[in-house]
Amino acid sequence: MFEFITDFLGSAGYLGVFLLMALENIFPPIPSEMIMPFAGFIVARGDLGLVGVLLAGTAGSVLGTLPWFYAGKAFGHARLRQMAARWGHWMTVTPEEIDKSLATFDRHGVKAVLFGRLIPAIRTLISIPAGIAKMRVLPFLAWSTVGSLAWCSILTGAGFVLEANYEAVATYVDPVSKVVLGILVATYLYRLVTFRAEPKSRAE
Repeated sequence: MFEFITDFLGSAGYLGVFLLMALENIFPPIPSEMIMPFAGFIVARGDLGLVGVLLAGTAGSVLGTLPWFYAGKAFGHARLRQMAARWGHWMTVTPEEIDKSLATFDRHGVKAVLFGRLIPAIRTLISIPAGIAKMRVLPFLAWSTVGSLAWCSILTGAGFVLEANYEAVATYVDPVSKVVLGILVATYLYRLVTFRAEPKSRAE
């Protein structure tokens, strides 16, 4: 996994960073905690520039938030709850989780968008209540960009600093990355199997 990601980013360059980060925010095939540190390794080796990597990672991250933002804006709270109750078996998102994300946004407003981008568990979900609350697009993009840039900078910086121990880190990161990816798949499958939708009367 380590060699695959670094080879892909090394060959695809900034476009690869952009695409992986966009996909990670829509449906995470590979978490950003793996993408951006590996990009930092490549920057330290001199194959890519730091500014370009940060811009590509941030742009991809922000772009990936928009489908969920506009889903919240278009469908609204009630319809998204209905969708979660009906199709949550595949989405693995319950109506209660949508309620909680909206309650968090109601309490903290734009701060939830900013700091939510720094918390792995809710980086994507925070876009949904922002859309439901009809937050204006420009402020949403602005705060998402600030939070995403900070997150990408932290992860890229970690990879950059560790480049001096590239070979040693690769020895440990490669099996760990496979375990992380396996845990993500196993978690999704577990939620898929154990998911229980709300009774219909509550979803409507």
